[in-house]
Amino acid sequence: MSGIPEKAPGIRAEPDTGPGDRAHIAVCICTFKRPELLRRLLASLQGQETGGVFRLSVTVVDNDGTGSAAGTVAEFRRGSDIPVRYVIEPQQNISSARNKALTTAAADYYACIDDDEIAEANWLLNLYRTIVGGRAAGVLGPVRASYDDPPPAWLVRSRIQERKEFPTGTVMTDPKYCRTGNVMFSGALIASQDRLFDPAYGRTGGEDVDFFRRMMKAGHGFVWCNEAVVHEVTPLFRQRRSYYLRRALLRGVVQAGQAPLLSLDSLKSLGACAAYTLILPFAFVFNHRSYLSILIRDLDHAGKVLARCGIKPVRRREAA
Repeated sequence: MSGIPEKAPGIRAEPDTGPGDRAHIAVCICTFKRPELLRRLLASLQGQETGGVFRLSVTVVDNDGTGSAAGTVAEFRRGSDIPVRYVIEPQQNISSARNKALTTAAADYYACIDDDEIAEANWLLNLYRTIVGGRAAGVLGPVRASYDDPPPAWLVRSRIQERKEFPTGTVMTDPKYCRTGNVMFSGALIASQDRLFDPAYGRTGGEDVDFFRRMMKAGHGFVWCNEAVVHEVTPLFRQRRSYYLRRALLRGVVQAGQAPLLSLDSLKSLGACAAYTLILPFAFVFNHRSYLSILIRDLDHAGKVLARCGIKPVRRREAA
């Protein structure tokens, strides 16, 4: 795809120093103006179990050109024995930030986690054992919602935050279930790629699905580890119905791609829109718990059809 930069433009990987008898895992974090959440994530990395089989370092890429995360990283560095690299990616674009994170450090494995997540103590160890045992290019794990305060009852009942999970060892074949909020890549995979995440998706989302689609098409294998759990903190703005409806429209817009309106995929989306719209009144009356999830699916397809008509009701994801 056009717009994907060559690997590590302007970045030179730092030499890997330290004991050579254990695998080196570089934990990659992209952050943007969320100091308290970043502090909690870093604290969870300090307590990671290694089983004596690997050592870890942390790379924090600050996607704020003013370097607002510098103080949080410095605070962690003072109280931790984990090596920490801190770099700034001034272009506010999650793809560019991910690319810099994955090419700043030289490592045997790269584990990606988002700055609004908290890792369980055995997170890295379970990812590592699975990727080594499965001889895979990458391994993914579950991201489960968490809250600082009790969430709205409708949000819990709707179950719209529950992402699909798989038994450990499942080979992933559909990129729509693959995300970068909880994943470990082999160093061989990253080193073999001239193209990583596409900046064209950097303000809309969808860069992770695009990446996994290309990697799977090239023959790289990914597996699941259901014991490698991270918890995603749900802020108040993600506890509004409007957030999920807007996101569904945006997802449809992104998935529309460059395909023409007169295509089989568009016809399927038109049919799905008609079916879901007919079901909505009955769901509202007889099964209200499923109403929101059905409406979200409806808007997913509507966003795709509208985008192919030249109408983009949502153009970028909501800022945190």
